[in-house]
This record gives sequence, C-alpha cells and structure tokens, in this order.
Amino acid sequence: TTLSDEAAASLSKRKGNLDLSGLTTLSDSAAAILSKHNGELNLSGLTTLSDEAAESLSTHNGVLDLSGLTILSDEAAESLSKHEGTLSLNGLTTLSDKAAERLGRHKGGLNLTRLTALSDEAAANLSRHKGRLHLGGLKTLSDVAAESLGKHNGGELNLSGLTTLSDKAAKSLSRHNKGW
Repeated sequence: TTLSDEAAASLSKRKGNLDLSGLTTLSDSAAAILSKHNGELNLSGLTTLSDEAAESLSTHNGVLDLSGLTILSDEAAESLSKHEGTLSLNGLTTLSDKAAERLGRHKGGLNLTRLTALSDEAAANLSRHKGRLHLGGLKTLSDVAAESLGKHNGGELNLSGLTTLSDKAAKSLSRHNKGW
C-alpha cells in the first residue's frame, strides 16, 4: 500500500497520533510531507526506507515508529539520529557498528527490541545514547559489551531478554544508575 502526496498532505495536518502502519512503501516526497505532522507517526509497515526519506523523517516532531524496517543503512542511521523523540526500529535484528555509532547520538527513547546480537563496538557506541535504550531482544552480552552498557547514563536500559549473563557482566550492569 502506498500514499499519494495529496493524501499525505491532508493526513499530515491531523492532530494527535497518525497510524499509517498499513503503508508498505513511502515515496521521498510523501515522507517529506508527513515529517511535518506533530504527534506520534506510525509507519511500522514500511520494510524499506530511502536515505532521502530518512533525512526528511528525522525532522518529525514526536514518536516515530519505523519498526517494520529490517535493514538500516549507515546514512539513514545518521539522518534518524537527528530525530528528537522516541525512535522505534524494532524490526532490526542486526546493526552495524557505524549505524550504532550514529544512533548513539540520538536524543530520546531508542527502541531496538529485536536486535539479537550486539558487537562490543556497537555496545560502546550505543552506551553514549542520551535517552531510554530498549535492547530487549538480546539473549546474551559479552563482558565488554556489558561494561559499556553499564556506563549508559541516558536513562532506562531495558535488557529484558537476557537469558545468559556472566558474573562479571552482571557486576558491570549493576553500575547502571537508571534501572533496567
């Protein structure tokens, strides 16, 4: 399902939450128009997003749900890192170190609940994130990754999916001061 620019213009004026989770594609021009919407914008049906559309959506004011994306380019991560507010990328199961470095600059909640693995470098990069960090899809963390995430000082750290954790990793995570 797609959306014309005219329809996007009409919908962008809607007050409050805008749930367009049925959309599977979004043109760059429609993304630019929808970025002007104030309030939650749910585009979780999108499975791909161009770098240009990501740049436009980064200016959106409010919660931005892109949980249908399964791949995120480093360039799109750079753009989305500028978004202020909660950013949901719950469809991603992997994240490059470079994308993690860029998303680590994001200010606001960051939901990456389906990540199943996180390199030590990616963990160090995400630990710099300022805001709630949701990594509930991780089943295990290396000692080095846990040490980095234990230093996360941007808000809540959610690691609710952990099933295996060494004593050293647990000690590192216990230093996180905002709860998890």
